[in-house]
Amino acid sequence: MHFKITSKTIAVSELANTLQHERAGACATFEGWVRNHNEGQAVASLEYEAYAELAETEGNRILDEAREKFDLLAAEAVHRVGHLQIGDMAVWVGVASAHRGPAFDACRFIIDELKARVPIWKKEHYVAGESTWINCATKGEFSTDDAGPSS
Repeated sequence: MHFKITSKTIAVSELANTLQHERAGACATFEGWVRNHNEGQAVASLEYEAYAELAETEGNRILDEAREKFDLLAAEAVHRVGHLQIGDMAVWVGVASAHRGPAFDACRFIIDELKARVPIWKKEHYVAGESTWINCATKGEFSTDDAGPSS
């Protein structure tokens, strides 16, 4: 079970292969894509930054919690950093378990906790030309203000 920060395109098929387990009866995945709007603004692109070492430590802690809570057989998650275009995949989560219920529940738990606890920031670049840093970590020991990572 691993959480990773990467600047490369997320290789879904490679990650999905890591979920294979002879006891698995279910696999659930989540893909988070860059969309062209947010809160009434037309978005042109996104830029992600992370405190990679802390992000990976906290991300792995979340995967460990999910494994215990949902009796998972496998779990993987990856979050991209860098400048992403509309339609690019920003985050991928995948889990395997004996049954579908825990797989679905664990997948939701992991993405919700990653967004809440992992020190990743995004900068929205708007079609109108402005841009704004948005803090993706909203609670927990890694929270910061909305000023972004460079402030």
